[in-house]
Amino acid sequence: MRHFPTTAVFDWSGAGGKRHHGIALAVSKETAAPRLIAPPHPSGKWSRNDALAWLRAQADAQADVLIGMDVSMGFPFADMGGYFPQWSDSPATAPELWAAVERLCEADSHLEAGGVLSHPDIAPHFRQTGNLGAHYGASKSGRLRVVEAESRRLGLANPYSCLNLVGAAQVGKASLTAMRLLHALRGVIPVWPFYPVPNRGPMLIEIYTSIAAVRAGVSKGRSKLRTWEGLNAALAALNCPPVAAQSKPPSDHHSDALLTAAWLMRAQGHAAHWTPAAMTEKVAMTEGWTFGVG
Repeated sequence: MRHFPTTAVFDWSGAGGKRHHGIALAVSKETAAPRLIAPPHPSGKWSRNDALAWLRAQADAQADVLIGMDVSMGFPFADMGGYFPQWSDSPATAPELWAAVERLCEADSHLEAGGVLSHPDIAPHFRQTGNLGAHYGASKSGRLRVVEAESRRLGLANPYSCLNLVGAAQVGKASLTAMRLLHALRGVIPVWPFYPVPNRGPMLIEIYTSIAAVRAGVSKGRSKLRTWEGLNAALAALNCPPVAAQSKPPSDHHSDALLTAAWLMRAQGHAAHWTPAAMTEKVAMTEGWTFGVG
């Protein structure tokens, strides 16, 4: 398996608006402490279009960087034989899903994804505030992808459905906005496991920061690191140099990005992460996979 000399991680946000405290970017090298990449705007906040521009720049430079995004790059498919079986135009693969999300949301600014949630055949699959969709699932956990069920089985995490749009644990809004970004990058940066690992240049993968924390020895219930001491203890467990402590404690988003970038640098060498047994070809092309599960 190809080795990437640089890893990067985006902690992502699906919130409305242009700029977000919830987006953070960190990069890691083999022998150095991970570091945050400052957003290009004087506000100190990233926009999703800033992130898209940064990713395009990596592609233009053919930078050898493995880039993780804390989102779901596909929706549940295997459980019902489709993303939205009641919809006659339900996509057949994840790249087609990204294209459908973009088509439905092209009027939404800032890579937002409100257009999906107003579609009469799609909206019932989501849990929204005050509205548990008829096709969301029998419990609040909702429909799960194969990788999410596998993550639970292995004790790595206890994820909600990526069709959940309610509460602090939800990743649905972030995933929808990321799908617009992934569509914009088709033909620019390949995305695993939907496309092969390229011989050179950047690649995108799906990560889950809580799994990186657990892999670094942080207990599942304490995966959010809110002190420099806690972050550096987790980095030490990965044999990674510490980051310089600052007077202000790190935000969840900053510590998630820093720790996960460092973990990804080391985890990329584990062949089993690239070929998990439960990831069939059909699952890979429809639902995708979270790197590090399996």
